[in-house]
Amino acid sequence: MSGVRVLVGTRKGAFVLTSDERRERWDVRGPEFAGWEIYHLKGSPADPDRLYASQTTGWFGQLIQRSDDGGRTWETMGNEFGYEGMPRTHQWYDGTPHPWEFARVWHLEPSPTDPDTIYAGVEDAALFRSVDGAKTWQELPALRDHDSAPSWQPGAGGMCLHTVVLDPSNPERIFVAISAAGVFRTDDAGKSWRPVNRGLHSEGLPDSEAEVGHCVHRIAMHRSRPEVMFMQKHWDVMRSDDAGESWREVSGNLPSDFGFPIEVHAHEPETVYVVPIKSDSEHYPPDGRLRVYRSRTGGNEWEALTEGLPQKDCYVNVLRDAMAVDSLESCGVYFGTSGGQVYASADAGDTWAPIVRDLPAVMSVEVQTLA
Repeated sequence: MSGVRVLVGTRKGAFVLTSDERRERWDVRGPEFAGWEIYHLKGSPADPDRLYASQTTGWFGQLIQRSDDGGRTWETMGNEFGYEGMPRTHQWYDGTPHPWEFARVWHLEPSPTDPDTIYAGVEDAALFRSVDGAKTWQELPALRDHDSAPSWQPGAGGMCLHTVVLDPSNPERIFVAISAAGVFRTDDAGKSWRPVNRGLHSEGLPDSEAEVGHCVHRIAMHRSRPEVMFMQKHWDVMRSDDAGESWREVSGNLPSDFGFPIEVHAHEPETVYVVPIKSDSEHYPPDGRLRVYRSRTGGNEWEALTEGLPQKDCYVNVLRDAMAVDSLESCGVYFGTSGGQVYASADAGDTWAPIVRDLPAVMSVEVQTLA
């Protein structure tokens, strides 16, 4: 029987939600790692039983957990994320030098073909890789050695490498997004990197169209068209049709072009989802109405999806990793909120219903489609 497994990371533990392909009734298991912040929880596309979790507290630091049975049991893995070549510096808010420091793992991205290969995006911005199932980690140092790295600055949430996108057609091509530096691409498996931010415009930079320095919130692509990418930026929804070489704005008729998540329909590469919030200082939906917006044209023309979502006095936020889709025939869309609700739509966003309510604040939502 086919179905889905929804992996939810929260401020106070991880939850595993499962359902059959109808996605009407849900089994809720958790919290795993109760009391710990789970920044990201993700499964391997190559092995549905292999899960990875980024777990952290102020008391005990950063841990990586691995499950080989779909989340029923967990094992603590290697947690050495050392920066070589200290002391080097990047730029702080006021322009003064600041040493690179390791704070946490923001994002875990397993290989689509090998369950033992996984990438970790960390704060301060660096990319690590494990090829032994997270037992040991090695930095891909060319990224942090880029000529522009000393000028990178932290966004409001820290200087985090928060998004890793692996090109399914080219195993040596990887995209990463860093707040606040922008998007970088490698075409040689991390031996070298270059910024791919042409077309981005950010007020507040000395040069608003600079090569680096943009606060990118998330990037996404569809597996069938890896050259086409979508971006939710700190103000602006953007699109690239040439693997990031150039970007153009597709915010169109959105009520606000500020937000964090962006996702692409599993079967329709021109169908894109965002969740606008009011502004960079007011992190809640415009007019207190929780609305997912969908474009079926790859941007510019957007429709509000509201059925089943609160349309009055709703002041939650949806974080960058807190939206995902499944790959069932009728594509399911899922997102979690800072108020602890996880919503699901089994009809590509036309209607919504809460899977669970009153969880701790949701930090990440990922989905596995089960055979």
